[in-house]
Amino acid sequence: MSKVAMLIEKSYQEAEALVPYYRLLEAGYEVDLIGTEAGVVYPSKQGYPLKSDLSADDARAEEYIGLIIPGGGAPDIMRTKPGMVRLTRDMCSQDKVVAAICHGPQLLIEADVLRGKRCTCFKAVKTDVQNAGGVYEDSEVVVDGSLITSRVPSDIPAFCREIVRLLES
Repeated sequence: MSKVAMLIEKSYQEAEALVPYYRLLEAGYEVDLIGTEAGVVYPSKQGYPLKSDLSADDARAEEYIGLIIPGGGAPDIMRTKPGMVRLTRDMCSQDKVVAAICHGPQLLIEADVLRGKRCTCFKAVKTDVQNAGGVYEDSEVVVDGSLITSRVPSDIPAFCREIVRLLES
């Protein structure tokens, strides 16, 4: 199985979605874009459109080896969508690779999967991560088991390197 899920919602951060998306395609993975609804075009913060392949309600963790959660304003919306929360929780409980960058850990918080986990995030989410039981580290990338987190767009090279490394291990 070589399919990876990437969650999208309006106001995602372009680089945090597009760079991992194309890096995974380059590495030979199939990437499904999963939104609240299937077949919907979701604009980024700057208006770049991505069309969802599947709805979160229809997506099943068993079909994927990894999950990518880009940042921007999207995770704040994603965490209010039961299907996205369920998929995230299921991926973590099945010990699949889960990678979240910037505000992406907001969804991990809602899924209640950060307790005792080392992670990083955008500085505005740090206190929320700590209140959810996460162990915050100010590093470009933090890997704790199958969980990968990064802070900001400039961390994307390390973020993608660790995603590919864990998917291939």
